[in-house]
Amino acid sequence: MSFGQDGPGQGPGGSTPDWAALADETERERNRKRRWMIAGAGALATVVVAGIVAFAVVNEGGGGGRASDKPSETLPTPEDLPSDTGADPTFKDEPPPPPPPRDFVSNAKRDKAPLNVGTLYPSKTVSINGRPYKRTSTDTSRGCTDAAHAGLGPVLSKNGCESLFRATYTRAGLAVTVGIAVFDDARTAAKVKSQYKPNLVALKGGGVPDFCRTVTCRTTANSFGRYAYFTIAGRTNGKPSTAADKKAEQAGRDGSTYAYARILKRGKDQAAAAVGASPEE
Repeated sequence: MSFGQDGPGQGPGGSTPDWAALADETERERNRKRRWMIAGAGALATVVVAGIVAFAVVNEGGGGGRASDKPSETLPTPEDLPSDTGADPTFKDEPPPPPPPRDFVSNAKRDKAPLNVGTLYPSKTVSINGRPYKRTSTDTSRGCTDAAHAGLGPVLSKNGCESLFRATYTRAGLAVTVGIAVFDDARTAAKVKSQYKPNLVALKGGGVPDFCRTVTCRTTANSFGRYAYFTIAGRTNGKPSTAADKKAEQAGRDGSTYAYARILKRGKDQAAAAVGASPEE
């Protein structure tokens, strides 16, 4: 068997190979490989460049990419920085913050500010949550029990009540008596709150008749620091204030809010004085 003229080689007994055709085929194969190598190198270079661009974008974003070892080109060079930035910075000594107000009203050893009806109930008119009230009378009970009915009296007595300061406020046919009882420490005042039994004796006077004596009224009890405070609220016309009397209930809550605010103010003033600051208005 023999190959024709275009065959790649000579078989046994065949004709002479076409050396020119073989040379051309070899050259074509060599050129094809060279083109593939160039194309592959170009693609690799493109991938490397894309990787560098992506790396730069991540770093410039500052959103968690690894920081570059080289400074950003947007930063000024050392030559661009001013040689003189002006006067050296100075730091002003700031006064320390005042202690918590509760610290001063939680123990008799620290609570040294004047304590009387004038300091606890200083204003003849007050506005509580936007509702105006007029103060009609005040009272101080050193024994505490004479300003409390049978249920509350023993609770105050056995816990060592020092004084009970009362004030009555009136508004639109309502009256509320606020009573602030003083104890040696906050733990005792909290115990009085938990042991509370009705109720505070309503304080008449200043145009307010004897109220909440023989009819149902609304009452509250709470404590802050070494003070326990109570309210009793009802109608000045002698009618009972049952659970349905929301206005009397609100008056009692307003009185309780005012008592808390006055005790807190006492603590704030003493805290401010401890660091030499001006008391809050």
